[in-house]
Amino acid sequence: MNRKIQLLDLGLKDYKEVWEYQSQLLEEIVATKTENRKNQLQKSTQNHFLFVEHPHVYTLGKSGDLSNLLLNEQQLAAKGATFYKINRGGDITYHGPGQIVGYPILDLENFFTDIHKYLRLLEETIILTLADFGLKSERSPGETGVWLDVGTPFARKICAMGIRSSRWVTMHGFALNANVDLGYFDNIIPCGIRGKAVTSMEAELGKKVDVQDVKSKILTHFKVLFEVEEYFM
Repeated sequence: MNRKIQLLDLGLKDYKEVWEYQSQLLEEIVATKTENRKNQLQKSTQNHFLFVEHPHVYTLGKSGDLSNLLLNEQQLAAKGATFYKINRGGDITYHGPGQIVGYPILDLENFFTDIHKYLRLLEETIILTLADFGLKSERSPGETGVWLDVGTPFARKICAMGIRSSRWVTMHGFALNANVDLGYFDNIIPCGIRGKAVTSMEAELGKKVDVQDVKSKILTHFKVLFEVEEYFM
């Protein structure tokens, strides 16, 4: 059982390029698992954690509704944004500069085989991170992700989540709005949920946050919650 995680910060990177890289890592892990079962081996499977920022892009999950994108091709181009229909769960979301995107590519058989628990621990990682910055956040029943002021007319989402898993190997992950331009969310119905706002750490705190500090806090809480043995580069 390997609970070490290879950590990689990709900086600002094209969405499709990173999607393909995630898929490659997932396929490599699945191939090792297949070989182990076929030949009765016990080779360790790898785990990865990618941090990245994307240029302006909208992505739609496999069960999402295209009508939740409020722009046509020409309008997308005018805003310098791209669009992809992808293979994660969830509906539509936006990624862009100033947003902290985390993609854990984990073999959950190294940790626990429970997708529901996996999502709840991802949420808890972000909830604890936001608390470090004085922000009280929580889950919203039936709505994956992390929110502020749940159950009030002022409920607003600060972190979206959507994952895919194959043979207990995960990909995709979370998108925490740190210093992101919230205007880009006006072009979609975020996560297909009408009547609820989107916010960022910058908007809530009234100042930009140190992205590296936020990432460090995320990794600290993730390590404890997932009982990670160590991160390595």
